[in-house]
Amino acid sequence: MNIPDNKKVYFASDQHLGAPTAEKSFPREQKFVKWLNIVKEDAEAIFLLGDLFDFWFEYKTVVPKGFVRVLGKLAEIRDSGIPIYFFVGNHDLWMKDYFQKELNIPVYHKPQEFKLNGKTFLIGHGDGLGPHDKGYKRMKKVFTFPLFQWMFKWLHPDLGVRLGQYMSVKNKLISGDDDAKFLGEENEWLVQYCKRKLETKDYDFFIFGHRHLPLNIDLPKNSKYINLGDWIKYFTYGVFEDQTMELKEF
Repeated sequence: MNIPDNKKVYFASDQHLGAPTAEKSFPREQKFVKWLNIVKEDAEAIFLLGDLFDFWFEYKTVVPKGFVRVLGKLAEIRDSGIPIYFFVGNHDLWMKDYFQKELNIPVYHKPQEFKLNGKTFLIGHGDGLGPHDKGYKRMKKVFTFPLFQWMFKWLHPDLGVRLGQYMSVKNKLISGDDDAKFLGEENEWLVQYCKRKLETKDYDFFIFGHRHLPLNIDLPKNSKYINLGDWIKYFTYGVFEDQTMELKEF
């Protein structure tokens, strides 16, 4: 993707809309919609790196109630011709085809490579990567197992969504408080993941979310690992312009 001189590419992650309650989440949804309204003016593309919702499950004919403002804004931006790319997170990993069919937004379940202005990016949510996070990796295998999803969809949506929302908040994945402290490069598993990837291929930028912690770390081979933080505590986002990538606070 070649980006015109007056355009930028934006990245955001971990809004966790709907948590801990719809009422308490509403001001954050309004703030995120305000951000979308601003960046659409000069965006060449927008990347959303997962956990937009604190819980999301698509039944065959039902999607979770709420989020009409952010969904409507994404539809408006996409209809204007601006590409939007969505990566599922650990809270909205049960996405199927709603975004593709209703919003014309592609959905990715694994990290993907992109070329922007000649720079090579590896982009993803960041969950389950690296040498650690073993407990979550086991849990993700269960949650993504087709039989488990088939069984869950037979729950009435009122029960299934309520159960999912309860579990999502109870396991403290919304706040990231237990994990949102810089552990040092040797203990940051996404840093270790990036370094391992650089052993076999060169990347200019690794862009992830999931950690709820804004990070901008230099890596070997003039590469950078950038974590986008979140829209709960930090309200941070990434901007790529010309040949540079930086974190900003809204």
